[in-house]
Amino acid sequence: MSTTVFTLSELKRILLAAAGADDEADLDGDILDTDFGDLGYESLALLETAGRIERMYGISLDEAAFNEARTPRAMIDLVTAHLRANHAA
Repeated sequence: MSTTVFTLSELKRILLAAAGADDEADLDGDILDTDFGDLGYESLALLETAGRIERMYGISLDEAAFNEARTPRAMIDLVTAHLRANHAA
């Protein structure tokens, strides 16, 4: 994919495809700053999400930075930074 911006809509789609939704999860609300754990997504689900993002967008996410991205906003910022770096290269 040739894009330099990763959106909340794309993240939601990938989260649902990678791990589904917890019965308590509400991905339609104001979730940008909500911890993934509070949304029902634990480490295995997030690893699957990262793998899908890497394959779909042709990037390699830094493991340490990925582990620190605990909210959708942080994940979006991380992926967007990688997309922009790849685009500039």
